[in-house]
Amino acid sequence: MPSSQHLLLKQLLTAATGPLARSRPRLPAIRLAVEAAALFQFVPWNVFLEDADVQGMAAEWLRPAGAPTERVLLYLHGGGYVIGSLNTHRALVGALAESCQMNTLAINYRKAPEYPFPAALEDARLAYDWLLNQGYQAHNIMIAGDSAGGGLGLALLLQLRDTNSALPAAAIGLSPWIDLALPTAAVQRAACQEETRVLEALEMQTWGSLYADNTPQTHPLLSPVKGRLHGLPPLLVQISDAEVLHDDVVRFCRKSRAAGVPVTLQVFEGLVHWWHLFWRFVPEARQALNQVGDFTRSVWAAQQMPPAAAA
Repeated sequence: MPSSQHLLLKQLLTAATGPLARSRPRLPAIRLAVEAAALFQFVPWNVFLEDADVQGMAAEWLRPAGAPTERVLLYLHGGGYVIGSLNTHRALVGALAESCQMNTLAINYRKAPEYPFPAALEDARLAYDWLLNQGYQAHNIMIAGDSAGGGLGLALLLQLRDTNSALPAAAIGLSPWIDLALPTAAVQRAACQEETRVLEALEMQTWGSLYADNTPQTHPLLSPVKGRLHGLPPLLVQISDAEVLHDDVVRFCRKSRAAGVPVTLQVFEGLVHWWHLFWRFVPEARQALNQVGDFTRSVWAAQQMPPAAAA
């Protein structure tokens, strides 16, 4: 059963739905609102912030004290490919970096509709290649992202595999958006009704088409669940059973396992989408980030095992 802190969060979001539905804010107003909300977010103690420039793309390092210098996490923030920034996710990325004890590079990839597909994917690939050029080895890199950023990270894996490029050690999806066509059946599920009202109030159903532009939404680099999923590194995927994305995520994990990919699926009960962002006061979010840290340590430990023992 969800915590009392999460129930309070859900009540606040539900209370906001009515005014949002009446005002129908446009995308510029939504962007401004999420940026304003980020003013009250702070990175954890002993996580140090450092600006970075990835070949002209704004980025930043979040470096936990004592983190190994040879390992790095590339983080791709969520926001439906149209909102979000370094500001909106800085606190979450800092908490994740701390949990994983990994220096983490977050990037401000380009957003739709000004920059539709494949702009975000090109920026994610640019950041990955930049890390390799900085001297990081692929087996010491992990990729993580939430919501659209989680789907973007999985799309990056497919592109790296299909171009015979070195794959990272693992990838992590926090409620990843992996099918741009939001499933009608999931939207109609009773467990998703509050989330569905938010989707409708903010017209989020249109965001996928803003990113896809003239590319079919079934393209695997837009909707990784539609792609061939063989040959990918170990995956950790977290989802709530009350999220609209739940059914697609479960289907993706089953398809990945059938293709021989090591997948760890962690399903949480009754939580709203983006619950990870509220890690400061929602205990389920802290638990989820701790489990991400456990997963990353298990991947590093497996790398250290002799081949016979690992098999």
